[in-house]
Amino acid sequence: LYPSAHRIKRGAYSLINPTFLRSEEDTKLLFEILLAGMQIQGEDHPLLIPDEELASLRSVKKLEVICEDVLPKKLSDIRRLMADLAQRWQPLSWQDFERTVLTLVYTSQMLAQINNQHQKELWMDTLVQLARAVQHDLRPS
Repeated sequence: LYPSAHRIKRGAYSLINPTFLRSEEDTKLLFEILLAGMQIQGEDHPLLIPDEELASLRSVKKLEVICEDVLPKKLSDIRRLMADLAQRWQPLSWQDFERTVLTLVYTSQMLAQINNQHQKELWMDTLVQLARAVQHDLRPS
């Protein structure tokens, strides 16, 4: 679902299939980062975490990689992801679930910035479909 997760090269190191959430503490940290106003910026822009203390945490580096290098940022790429999600019968892997939720966050942030009515409707439809995909994945089998 996220092919860019398998070809990340940053500086002197490379990551294969990075994941941020590995424990309950990581989940709480992500929630705290989101509440602090984290902004997943568009292509070629860094992740913005207004709280300097949270932003400086070592564990946040993987979140930066995921948000900057793995998540789709173009509407066409997100819609392609939705088509792939719609064809799935099995639950998402933990990594794909995490990335889908973060894509949902990014989509909601983009929607809040758009003024053009037609674009707003496209992003809104995308947001609703992503939310349904997450909801579907949370249902018991």
